[in-house]
Amino acid sequence: MLRKKLVAVLLSLFILTGSVYAARPADFHQKYQLKQVVILSRHNIRSALSTDGSALAKLTPHSWFKWTSGPSELSLLGGELETLMGQYFRKWLVAEGLMTENYIPKSGEMRFYANSMQRTLATAQYFSTGMLPVANVRIEHKYAPSRMDPVFEPRFTFMTEPYRMLLLEQTAEMAGGKLQGINEMLKEEYELLEKVLDLKDSQIAKEEGFTHFRMDDLKITSEVYKEPNMKGSLKLANQASDAFILQYYEDPDPLSAAFGHEITQQDWEKIAHVKDVYGDVLFTTPAVAAQVANPLLRQMKKELTLKKRKFAFLCGHDSNLASVLAALKAEPYELPDTIEKKTPIGSKLVLSKWVDENRNEYISFDLVYQTAEQIKNRTMLTLDTPPAVFPISLQGLAKNGDGLYKLSDVLQRFQTAIDQYKILKKLK
Repeated sequence: MLRKKLVAVLLSLFILTGSVYAARPADFHQKYQLKQVVILSRHNIRSALSTDGSALAKLTPHSWFKWTSGPSELSLLGGELETLMGQYFRKWLVAEGLMTENYIPKSGEMRFYANSMQRTLATAQYFSTGMLPVANVRIEHKYAPSRMDPVFEPRFTFMTEPYRMLLLEQTAEMAGGKLQGINEMLKEEYELLEKVLDLKDSQIAKEEGFTHFRMDDLKITSEVYKEPNMKGSLKLANQASDAFILQYYEDPDPLSAAFGHEITQQDWEKIAHVKDVYGDVLFTTPAVAAQVANPLLRQMKKELTLKKRKFAFLCGHDSNLASVLAALKAEPYELPDTIEKKTPIGSKLVLSKWVDENRNEYISFDLVYQTAEQIKNRTMLTLDTPPAVFPISLQGLAKNGDGLYKLSDVLQRFQTAIDQYKILKKLK
C-alpha cells in the first residue's frame, strides 16, 4: 500500500513536469492501476529505395542521402531511436508497477511479434533490448527475412465486383465524389515537390518529358492476395515524399536535406502530407480497412483477453496502424510536433488496460511517438522528457471523466470491426 501511494505521488509530480499523461487528473494513479499494455508499432527509420536506376533516383538530378543500411532496412539511426523508446517504456512500466527494473518475464507474460521484414524484426529487437535489457527476448516471427507475414500484410483476401465498386466509390468520396479530385487537392504540395526535387532537370524529365505531377492520372488497382495499389502521379509523389521524410530525419543539415532549397517547417509538413494522403487513399476507406486490418484486429482483441499477458508488442508498418485505426472508427486527428500527422515513423498505438478499486477494467487509446525535434536531436526519453502522447477517440464510444473507455465497449468495437469482414465478403 505504501509503495502504491509513493508511485501515485511520484507520477503526479511527473504530471506537473509535462509527463506522458499531462491531461489526466492528479488523482488518476490513486484510482487506477495499470494491468496490461498492448502495442501496435510502426517500424523505425529505414533506408529509402533510392539506388541507382530506381524510380526514385530518376525523379531528381540530386543524390539522396547516403543511407546506413540496405534499401528498406532499418537504419543505424532507426535502431538508436527505437532503443530509446524501449528504454522509455521500461521506465514507465516500472513506475506504474507492471514490472520491476531488469525484469525477466515468465513464460506467456510478454509477447514480441513482428512482421518478417528486416526493418520490423530489427525494430522489435531494438525496442525489446531497451525495455528488457537483461531478458534476451526472442522476437516471434513466421518467416525468414524478408518475407511478408499475412497477419501484417495489408492485402485483399477476397475480391468481388460489388466490393470493388464500393472501394472506388468510397475512395472518390475523399474528394467530393471525383477520383481525380484527390490529385487536385494536392496541387500545392505537388508544386513544392517539383521545386525541391528540381524535377525539370531530372532523368525522368529528360527521358520521358515528365516535368510536372499530373492531375488526371490516378488509377486504383485492387487484386486478390495483393495490397491495394495505385498508378500515376500520386504514387511517384509518394515515393519522393517518403524519401524526403527519411532524409529530413537523417540529414543534420536542413538545407542539404532539401537539396539546397531553403524551405520552412510548414513546407516539410506539406511534403509529408503527400504520403499521408497516399496512405489514406489506399488503406483507410471503410471497406478497405475492414478487410486488410482483419488479421491484426483479431490478434489485438485476443491479446486484450489473455489473463496471463502483461505486455504485447506487435511490430508492422504505417499501413497497419492506419487501417486498424480506420477499422475501429477513430475520430479524425492531426498529430502535433511532427511533420507526419497520422502515423509517424516509429509511432505506436498503445492500448493500456487499467483497473479501478472495484476491479472494473478500462482501456486508454494513445498514439505515442517521438517528436521531430526528439528524432533530430536523439533526445534521451525519460519520465521527465517523454515522447509525445496523443489520445485517440473512437466514434460513438463515450470515455469516462478520466479519459478511459470501458473494456467491454472496446472489445465490442473490435468484434464489430472483425465482423465487418464477413459482411463485405457477402456483398452483392
